[in-house]
Amino acid sequence: MSILQVIHILRAHYRVALITPLIIILVTLIVSLQLPKEYTASTALMVDIKTDPIAGVLMPSVGSPSYMTTQTEIIQSDRVAGKVVGLLHLDKIPMAVERWREETEGKVPFESYWGSLLQRGLVVKPSRGSNIINLTYSGLDAKFTTAVANAYAQAYINMTIDLKVEPARQYAAWFDERIKSLRENLEAAQTRLSAYQKEKGIVATDERLDQETARLNALMSELAGAQAENIATVSRHRNTGNELSPDVQQNPVIQGLKSELARAETRLGEISSNVGENHPQRVQLEAQIAGLKQRLTEEMRRISGGSATATRVSAQRAAEITALIEAQKNKILNLREERDQLSILLRDVESAQRTYEIVTQRMSQNTLESQSDQTNVRVLSPAVQPITPSGPKVMRNVAMSVLAGILLGAGLAIGVEFLDRRVRTPEDLAVPEGVPVLGILRPKQAKFSPKEWLDAVGTMVRRIRRHPSKKLSLNGPLNGH
Repeated sequence: MSILQVIHILRAHYRVALITPLIIILVTLIVSLQLPKEYTASTALMVDIKTDPIAGVLMPSVGSPSYMTTQTEIIQSDRVAGKVVGLLHLDKIPMAVERWREETEGKVPFESYWGSLLQRGLVVKPSRGSNIINLTYSGLDAKFTTAVANAYAQAYINMTIDLKVEPARQYAAWFDERIKSLRENLEAAQTRLSAYQKEKGIVATDERLDQETARLNALMSELAGAQAENIATVSRHRNTGNELSPDVQQNPVIQGLKSELARAETRLGEISSNVGENHPQRVQLEAQIAGLKQRLTEEMRRISGGSATATRVSAQRAAEITALIEAQKNKILNLREERDQLSILLRDVESAQRTYEIVTQRMSQNTLESQSDQTNVRVLSPAVQPITPSGPKVMRNVAMSVLAGILLGAGLAIGVEFLDRRVRTPEDLAVPEGVPVLGILRPKQAKFSPKEWLDAVGTMVRRIRRHPSKKLSLNGPLNGH
């Protein structure tokens, strides 16, 4: 269908095309004026990003779309709506309680019922590219609307605190139970360590081991000296018993006896040439020499026996020192084994102590978080009671009704035309197949109006349909005469 055909159809059914928009506009205007006035209150919330004073970490990236979307969903949640009902104290308003009972018969919780009603007027929109959340609420009463908007802001702030505090309280309770078992483990480890130290008599393991090691080194040095002395005494003992023995030569008694013996033999040699064998002086000298020799022999035998004794003593001393060294080695090995066992017990105590301290620190942190009433949400601009209503918007509704009425009027006119189709333009004759267009009569502009022209064309078409075999005179008048 061409634009010209539509224009002719609208011209033919102009009453329908004009009356329909007027009716729609009139009805829209009456309804808009009859609708109750609606008020809208708005508040802005800022989600701050800063370091948590307790945890010491940055707050989540509130600039991310997912985080802001999550906050929007939280504001629109049933839990926040229930908190709003509590902040408004609707349960103390008899009318609100009566309405709840009439519509739900007490089967639905009061907070859920009124929360769902309050959610209908709530609109939450996060600002793009910022951490601002705009919260608006629409209602019939300006004061109540303002109270609901501010209550939603406060309920959301309380919810953020609850979402932070509740997990911290749960963790604190769990850490409290856990810390009891860790304290028991630490006390048990300390008890085992103390019992082991008491059993082994350990006071300072490292100092005791160092002392015993120094004693072992001293015994080793003493053993080396005893072994050297033993070697020397054995060597002297082997060469003892003759005059060439070092002990004999170095002995002053033997040297004195040898000197006396030499002097006595010298005197005996001097008087032997002058006196006889039986001379008393000679006999005395011979007896003296025999006595000196006997004493020299006894002294040499005594020195030899002393050397053997010294050899036995040095060997015995070396053996005793060797036994002491072996005992000291075993003692040191035992000390090292005790130290290793003690190190294991100390590590157990340190591990239990470290775990206990970490859990205690985390428990203290969670305890502080569970008692915190701070949040990263701030009210940037609280809702103020609106003076002028935000709806209904009469001019906007009328403008939309004008557009809708024009479209509906045009649609109705075209619909009426299709119910009783007329030939109004030459294009209408091309619809039936096999019907040739013989000609178009165009009246003079001075004699015929456009309406008369359209009526004449319609009359001509009807005649052609009634008498297709007759020829139409093109020179006759268009009115059929």
